Amino acid sequence: MGAFHAYDIRGIYNVDFDKEIVYKVGYFLPQLLGADKVLVGRDCRVSSEEIHEYLLKGIMDAGADVYDIGLSTTPMVYFGTANYGFKASVQITASHNPRQYNGLKVSRENALPVGLDTGLGQIKEWIEEGKAMPVAQKKGQVIEKEIKEDYYQFLLKYKGDYSNLNIAFDLSNGMSTLFAHRLFGELPSYIFDEMDGTFPNHEPNPLNPENVVALQELVKKTKADIGVIYDGDADRVMFVDEQSHFISPDLMIALLGHYFVEERGLKGIVLQDIRSSKAVGEYLEPMGCKMETWKVGRANAALKLRELDGVWGGELAGHYYFRDFFYSDSGLLASLLVLRVVASMKKKGLSLSQVIGKIAGYENSGEMNFKLEDKAGAMEVVKDHFMAEEKATAFMDFDGYRVEFPTWWFNIRPSNTEPYLRFICEANSKELLDEKIAVVKKILTERFGAEI
Repeated sequence: MGAFHAYDIRGIYNVDFDKEIVYKVGYFLPQLLGADKVLVGRDCRVSSEEIHEYLLKGIMDAGADVYDIGLSTTPMVYFGTANYGFKASVQITASHNPRQYNGLKVSRENALPVGLDTGLGQIKEWIEEGKAMPVAQKKGQVIEKEIKEDYYQFLLKYKGDYSNLNIAFDLSNGMSTLFAHRLFGELPSYIFDEMDGTFPNHEPNPLNPENVVALQELVKKTKADIGVIYDGDADRVMFVDEQSHFISPDLMIALLGHYFVEERGLKGIVLQDIRSSKAVGEYLEPMGCKMETWKVGRANAALKLRELDGVWGGELAGHYYFRDFFYSDSGLLASLLVLRVVASMKKKGLSLSQVIGKIAGYENSGEMNFKLEDKAGAMEVVKDHFMAEEKATAFMDFDGYRVEFPTWWFNIRPSNTEPYLRFICEANSKELLDEKIAVVKKILTERFGAEI
């Protein structure tokens, strides 16, 4: 049962969960969400077929019908859920995790995420207490549903004229291979563009620098204006500039302002996560946007963007959410919009690195992980240390702490699934940044025995 997490069910298949757990999740899902039909998609991982088989058995034994869309990106499942009015859906995927992992991403009506606090915890409880699972007198059936074309046509509405761009794509052997060639044509350079659930070239996690190296080399080799890389289930996307430098994903929230504000005139609320650079708000607010900051993760961000009726939002992890897309995230949609902006900027004589240079105004540590047990105690000590030294200009106490000072800020937060404390810091000089990081390392290693 170790696969039940804050945002989804995920872990090493046949270690953290197995087909029996999958069957039970499938069985209880219709009851949890009041659904008599469940939309189901799956990624290309080797274990996805067996998980698919047992998930469907559980759903049908509970008396609900399965609408099976086959191989799909995770955002395609979100699209299907909201567009066709399903009350429940499941995507079988482990997203960006290594090949031995798999999992279930559950959504309810309007593609709203179902996390541990909004339903998965109830299913976990029912499984643990051995709640009865009688087979329905009228079992459900499987109905194959084709939605790929509808989703493609939806994406196509956002495609711009990229004819002036030299683009490099790394599809990570994942689910973006379903659409990328058709959306972007054959002029771009592609690598790892054959679907393969063993991920033979690199793990499908673009946040890990070693997984982006091949794309960076492709950008250099082809003299591309931009490099684009998706994760395994195509709900995330990240970018490399024409100099082969990886772009921090939060900065792309700001870049999207050129599409939403300048091209479409939408000056509404923009959502960022608690780890986002101050540069994002400083770039967007003069455009007329109102920034809101919230917790990390789709289970939090999608709900918050809907509550605020925000125009768009994003996270440091490369998720981008859109009001146009049922307040959900889509890597392909995000890349279509980013490429529109980059093509427009190139016509004005600006490269991607020059545009990002206008956005980025700080030195940033990136997210650092400290392995320790007393996460709550360590967070308090770090917070108290800095707040005793200097008067804070802003303080946020959700998803850990974010404390801002006149020339720097930090966020310290516990991992939901691992014995890690995550720390990120930003300052207006490299010297100040290094100084603050050194203090945090000293506190966490000497007082809490942290491993870095």
